[in-house]
Parts: sequence; C-alpha cells; structure tokens
Amino acid sequence: MKPTNKPENPLFSSGPCPKRPGWSLESLDQALLGRSHRSKPGKKKLGEAINRTRDVLQIPEDYRIGIVAASDTGAMEIAMWSMLGERGVDLLAWESFGSGWINDVVNQLRLEGINRLEADYGQLPDLDKVNFDNDVVFVWNGTTSGVKVPDGRWISDDRKGLTICDATSAAFAMELPWEKLDVVTYSWQKVLGGEAAHGMLILSPRAVVRLESWSPPWPMPKLFRLTKDGKLNEGIFKGATINTPSMLCVEDYLDALKWAESESGLSGLIKRSQQNLKIIENWVEKTNWVDFLAEKPETRSNTSVCLKITDPWFADMPADQKAETTKQMVALLEKEGAAFDIESYRDAPAGIRIWCGATVESSDVELLLPWIEWTYSEIKEKKK
Repeated sequence: MKPTNKPENPLFSSGPCPKRPGWSLESLDQALLGRSHRSKPGKKKLGEAINRTRDVLQIPEDYRIGIVAASDTGAMEIAMWSMLGERGVDLLAWESFGSGWINDVVNQLRLEGINRLEADYGQLPDLDKVNFDNDVVFVWNGTTSGVKVPDGRWISDDRKGLTICDATSAAFAMELPWEKLDVVTYSWQKVLGGEAAHGMLILSPRAVVRLESWSPPWPMPKLFRLTKDGKLNEGIFKGATINTPSMLCVEDYLDALKWAESESGLSGLIKRSQQNLKIIENWVEKTNWVDFLAEKPETRSNTSVCLKITDPWFADMPADQKAETTKQMVALLEKEGAAFDIESYRDAPAGIRIWCGATVESSDVELLLPWIEWTYSEIKEKKK
C-alpha cells in the first residue's frame, strides 16, 4: 500500500549532501560579508575553520591543514601535480572518481612507472598487491559504488612513497588512520553538508618533505603552488588562501563543525551514520528484490549507500532499460516528495544511492524505505 508518512527531510543526495538538522539561513548571520578574507577578522574565521577541523577529525598537531579552491577535485589535483613524479605510482580505482584520478595521472601528467589496480563496481582491487615503494593514490570511500576500504591495515607502516587519499565522502563519517595517510583531501559539501567550491588539503610531515625536496618538471599554475623559494608556503595552512574564498561558505562550514562538536565530535558523527546504514541493512535482509552493490559487508559504505535491484524481472533487462526504469522510480519518488536525488551515479550500474551520513536523521531513513518499496511495486506493475 502507498505509505502515508514521508521523511521530514526528503533530501538524500550524495553531493551536495543534506544540511545539518535544524539548519536555516539564519545560521549564517555572523558571516563576514563585504570584508576581505585577508583582514584580521577574515583570517580569524579561516583559522577557526582549520582549528575546528583539526579538533573534530582528531588530526595530529604536526599535520598541516589548508583550505584550497575547487572543492575536493582542486585539492586532489594540487596534491598530484605538486607531489607525483618523484617515484613510481600505484593507482587504485573501483569506481568513477578513482578512475578519474587514473585518467589524470596517465593522460595529463603522463608519468612513468605506473601500476594500475582496478576492480569493477561492488568490489575492491587486491590491496595486497599495492607496492608501497611507490606513491599510492586512492579513494577511501567509493562515493559512486558504495564500496570503501575496510580499514588501514593494508597500508605499510614503513612505506617509502606517499599515500594520497581522496577522503571526500569518508571524512567525518569513518575512522581515518592518520599515521597511514600522507595527503588527505575532502570537500565542504560532503558529509557535513557545507556549501561547495572549497576543498581541504591535509599534509603529513612526510608530504611536506616531498614538497620541499621535489620540483616537478612541468609548469605549475599559481593555484597549485604550495611552496615558495623551495619551502612550504605556511600561510596556506594558516588561512591565507591562494584564491579568494567565499566567507559565506566559510561561515556555513563553521556552523557545520560546531554542530559536529555538539554531537560528540567524530565518534558521534560515525555513530549516526552507522545507525543509518544499519536500518538499510535490516531492510535489505528482509527484502527479496534488493541488495547492496558492495559484495562484502566489511566494504559497505555507511555514507553513500548503493543498492542494486536483484529481481530477475529487472536483472534480465538490457542496461539502457535498467537505467530508464530506475529513472522512473526516482521521478515518482520526487513527484510524491518522498525522496530527492537517490538515483545511482551516471557511470555506475543502474540502482539506488541513498546518502546516510550524519546529517541525515535515522527517522527519515526509516520513513524512506516503505516509499521505495511502494515505488518499485508501482513501476514493476506498469512494466508488466
């Protein structure tokens, strides 16, 4: 039967992600508008964003935290163009964003000594085959596949290369072993639901050594330059951004960080996200036409939860018909106002992707699932 109760917040997009519970435009009334980001108040706001980031994510004191342009993409491009090339590189991919980093390294940087470790959607490559004498580039959580690395035990403690980790849908929702990671990036619009356009670049002491000892042979755009006269540009990691940031976005990020602190910090955020995943796990276990895209439970993402339809009626369709069918399901959910933006990523297998990060209330996840069941039944009946 058609459900009667709808999620209070029907926003389940995997990026930009839903705002924190209780958010409103009034939350930004302290934004430093009309003032320079280089003024004392501007620098104070940016420095506060860096310091609160360190506190919530429990980042070691000797790691640098910088605010950069162009979201997570900008942060990753800066890291790769500034640090790769000194040695060989292992590139890991099991979904579209990891594949995008491979494309950039292979076709744009055109490096030598490349080792590609790739897997289909739903799987991880063989992590035991990673060569840590090389630099290693990987995503922690596959946003478009719903597959994450289970932990950091596969990363060598005595590695010679750098680990460069795109953690954009993992930060603030999963444990990140900082001692194993040399470069970590994420964007404000993921997990905490901040406004877009800005990225975070976090560097270990080993990454700083690389920057100060290695000069890439290619031209470096100003926006990518992290050093000055052979030394790290420390200003970037104290709030003196290379580009002009949006102080409205800065205020929104600060608001999200303060909310995270009120939720017991990182442990509270992880708990909220895992509770959302658990609700879906229980539903999948008793629902005979749906399953996780991730093949192993320990690799299931607790943020970008990707589901596939296993009903033979659907599974036997050609790929284009599957895509069209899921589009019809998503359109019906949006028409009813029950859920928005839960279709799988355009490059991923046809299915459903539900954002379950900490800003999503468990009660809304519970109310969403009957609507998905009803929608599936409606579309299936029409297709017969």
